[in-house]
Amino acid sequence: MTTTSIAVAYHSGFGHTRVLAEAVVRGITSGGAEAHLLAVDSLTDADWSTLDAADAIIFGAPTYMGGASAGFHTFAEQTSKRYLEGRWRDKLAAGFTNSGSKSGDKSNTLAFLSAFAYQHQMIWVSLGLMPGWNFTTSSEHDLNRLGFWTGAAAQTHNDSPAEDVHPSDVATAEHLGRRVAGQARVVVAGRGVLAGSTR
Repeated sequence: MTTTSIAVAYHSGFGHTRVLAEAVVRGITSGGAEAHLLAVDSLTDADWSTLDAADAIIFGAPTYMGGASAGFHTFAEQTSKRYLEGRWRDKLAAGFTNSGSKSGDKSNTLAFLSAFAYQHQMIWVSLGLMPGWNFTTSSEHDLNRLGFWTGAAAQTHNDSPAEDVHPSDVATAEHLGRRVAGQARVVVAGRGVLAGSTR
């Protein structure tokens, strides 16, 4: 049986996005895939090889001033050779972000992450959840409490420590990891069947 490998490539300025990245990893492993947690501001040659070999890459960045952090942008620009060579073509991709405000223009960051994936000719996986916390009978503890579709989004007060990331947002990030793991396993299995049928 082929192992499905998923990398979580993230930047975290103050630790909040790392908490989400770790939750995504838990979702990946509970979804039956192998997970690799990679901080993009300290990648080694081995880490780059892990990204190249992964079946899927989930990107994470905090939202600063209405967009992805400069640390993630630096990483994105470092992938230009891989972009030109099409090394990540047809890998699955997904994304997550955190900001201090409930909106914080997080959609801009998720749009950037998805556009980055599209430029690499990757296949984007959405969050796959209905919005939570939008009825009088619902709760801030619902999954996807902030109502995003493109990826997982979290809100943490600027003066709160990393361990105070909202439990719902952590659970939503775990859901994203499981969802990508499930989709990646289907793709890997399907490619194996197709490869076998052409022998």
